Amino acid sequence: MVGRFAPSPSGRMHLGNLWSCLLAWLAARSAGGGMVLRLEDLDPDRCRQEYCDQVMRDLEWLGLDWDGPPVYQSQRTEVYAEAFRALEEQGLIYPCFCTRAERLAASAPHRSDGVAVYDGRCGRLTEAERAAFAKTRRPAWRARVPEEMIAFCDLLYGDYREDLKSDCGDFILRRSDGVYAYQLAVVVDDAAMGVTQVVRGSDLLSSVPRQLWLQERLGLPHPAYGHLPLLLAPDGRRLAKRDRDQELGQLQRRYTAQELVGRLAFAANLIDRPQAITPRELVPLFSWDKLPREDQVWQ
Repeated sequence: MVGRFAPSPSGRMHLGNLWSCLLAWLAARSAGGGMVLRLEDLDPDRCRQEYCDQVMRDLEWLGLDWDGPPVYQSQRTEVYAEAFRALEEQGLIYPCFCTRAERLAASAPHRSDGVAVYDGRCGRLTEAERAAFAKTRRPAWRARVPEEMIAFCDLLYGDYREDLKSDCGDFILRRSDGVYAYQLAVVVDDAAMGVTQVVRGSDLLSSVPRQLWLQERLGLPHPAYGHLPLLLAPDGRRLAKRDRDQELGQLQRRYTAQELVGRLAFAANLIDRPQAITPRELVPLFSWDKLPREDQVWQ
């Protein structure tokens, strides 16, 4: 069994990132599994080497280790290009010339989570129309998804299903600036790194059907997925890097690493009171059955 950390090095990690990293690590180590570190630094405008270095220092400070050297997505562009070409050969992608405003206008009513579903209008363009748009706009590229129900069993939330066409819609695989999108990159990398268990926040639960579909199209294995409830700020907001909510620099001024691990473990129902404890001491205490199913407010 192999788990993974996959932080985006676009700033200092916040409490929600630490929550996911700790529980992903415990899920792997409690099963005697390996742990790999992947730095998802595809976005050149937001990700920097200094942030990558800081992520590794912060994980080590928390007491979380990994096996082997870290993997940088920014160094794997050709691998994603190969997968992109494989999808292209199957006739599963098309160029999208919509601006952001046009994408929203071309979207079906929002899903229950507030995400609009693209209606596929650029997939219906003629060759002449595409050629005309290409003279003035650089396209993004989308996957052309079928009407297909995809279901899986989450390690925490149980059965989950989505119809790709109506619940997801044709999704972006490569941005107009040439950067490969998250959905494609993580599918390729999880397979290449031998990841068999993906543990992350529940905000990514709806991405699983897209990833399972891509894995099928590319002939890649399906890892198990476990999605964690989110940690919320005291006012109920989701924690976010841009708000600097509970970022690790602030937390280090208030807690030792063991105190912070203990508070996270208490929120996860792994111990009955917040107390100083190391990740290693938590390994025999981890169980999926203990974890809460509802989002947790950090006090």
